[in-house]
This record gives sequence, C-alpha cells and structure tokens, in this order.
Amino acid sequence: MGFLEKLGFKKNTPLEKGVEESRNGLLNKLGKAIAGKDQIDDAILDELEEILITSDVGVKTTLDIIRRIEERVSKDKYVTKEELNTLLRDEIIGLLMENPIERSAEFDAQFPETPHIILVVGVNGVGKTTTIGKLAHRYKSAGKSVLLGAADTFRAAAVDQLKIWSERAHVPIIEQGQNADPAAVAFDTVAAAKARGVDLSIIDTAGRLHNKKTLMDELSKIKRVLSKVVPGAPHEVLLVLDASTGQNALQQARAFTEAVDITGLVLTKLDGTAKGGIVLGISHELSVPVKYIGLGEGIEDLQVFDKKAFVYALFGE
Repeated sequence: MGFLEKLGFKKNTPLEKGVEESRNGLLNKLGKAIAGKDQIDDAILDELEEILITSDVGVKTTLDIIRRIEERVSKDKYVTKEELNTLLRDEIIGLLMENPIERSAEFDAQFPETPHIILVVGVNGVGKTTTIGKLAHRYKSAGKSVLLGAADTFRAAAVDQLKIWSERAHVPIIEQGQNADPAAVAFDTVAAAKARGVDLSIIDTAGRLHNKKTLMDELSKIKRVLSKVVPGAPHEVLLVLDASTGQNALQQARAFTEAVDITGLVLTKLDGTAKGGIVLGISHELSVPVKYIGLGEGIEDLQVFDKKAFVYALFGE
C-alpha cells in the first residue's frame, strides 16, 4: 500500500487527477534532464533548477530546494531517475514541513466557539463565489449548520451567483442585493447566525485590489461591525487564488497579505493546469498557510490541503 492509500487516497482520486498535467510536465522534464546520465552533477542541478522555476515553483523555493539537494548529493550519489525523483520529493516535503502546522482545516473539526465567522476575499475570476459554495457544502456534509452572507455587493451578479450556490449547497443566505452596504449585510448575516444558533457563517466580500486603502477601509469596517455581534470575529479571512495563473497568484497573495490580515489561502483551478508547482512556492514562501485546494468544477471538488499527499501525488506516488 502506497503513501496516498495510507492517507485514504486511492488511485484516480480528484487529487491525482487534479495534478495530472502538473505531474506529467514535471516528470517528463526530469526524465529528459537525466537521460543517459550516470551521476548527479552541476549540469543536472542547473537543469533541475530551470525545471522547477519553469514549473512555477518560484525562484526562492527553487533555490532552497536545490541547496538541500546539493547537501544530500555531496554525501551520496543518485544515478537513476527514480532515485532523483525520491530525493527531490523528500526534500520538497522536508522544506514544506518546516513551516508550522496550522489548526486543523478538516471540515468536521470542532470550532473553538460558534458562530464561527469566515470572511472570503479574492479578485474577480479566481473562483471566489464557487469556493464559498463548495465550502458551505463540505461543512454541511460534515454536520455543520451554515449561513452565507452576500456582502460582495460591488460586483455585478455576485449576489445572484452566491444565491445559486446557496441553493446547490442547500444552505440559507442573507442578501440585500447589489449596491447594498457590505458592512450592513455582514452585520445582518452574523446577527442572524447568532440568533439561529448556526455553527458557521461564510461571508463573501469584494476583492478588488486596485486601491489597497479602499479595500482595507472596507474590510476594517466589516470587522468592526462583526466584532460588535460576535467578539473576536471574523475568526478566519480566506484569500482565494487561481493556481492556473502561476507566479501571478504568488504576487497577488503577497499584495493581499500586505493589505489584509489573511489567515488562510485557497488555491483553485488546479485541474487542467500544468502550473501546480505554484502550490509549493506559495506554501513555502508565505507565512499564511494554504488550507484548501480546488480540483474541479464539482461541488465536492474542494479538498483540505495536505502537504505530503500533494507532493506524493505530484510525483506520481
């Protein structure tokens, strides 16, 4: 039984399918780099560096990985593709596991207090509304009561889209239509969650980033009104990123974390892209943890991010 099976993953699961293009690209490049070679030398390490960077792992993370491999190669010689794959895989896992382990993101995990309030941010087109619908479904399936709040009243059709997802997930929603005051919608949502004894409230917010001050002011206002209803709220602020944009997603994450107190990241659209390496870069380089990954359009296609399982799947293990 392989590592993924021990973790509960089986062959042809959404995780394996979701990283298929990224896995094929990475392993094909590795195979070509060491074809006909009988030892790992500086030339191969240079090629490996280029492979990782072009796989959207990112420069900083790539250099850290290469440094670790150089230290290992100075002690041992790895001469086959399988041995290099294993070495690379293990060093990537070791690098990612150096970051602190965050609070469990499992959908059935108990909240310290209820209602648990989550704000969700992200620019247009990254899959923010879809992610909220999937989160609502996964939490409800795990036995939690959920209430959505449509506080992205700036973008046309955002409220209507969230209403559709609330129906798909079979969870109620608080909405006041487009151009309503976002803070008022957020306040009413949390007040209703508290009054109804709801476990979790997920609130959509406008994710525009063309003006950091405007975004900060809006979210600060929302946080102030939420804390009046539930002290300490919001308990989480999730940033949704489109993994298929590669390094643009990393730059976007840096910009948002500078402007907003982000507590967790969601990387969407991993299926159908060869840029899955960005998950490694973001997970390593940012102090904010990757909590969830999106692996398809289906309502079930949102998974808790497991560093080891992801790397094993990326290497076809």
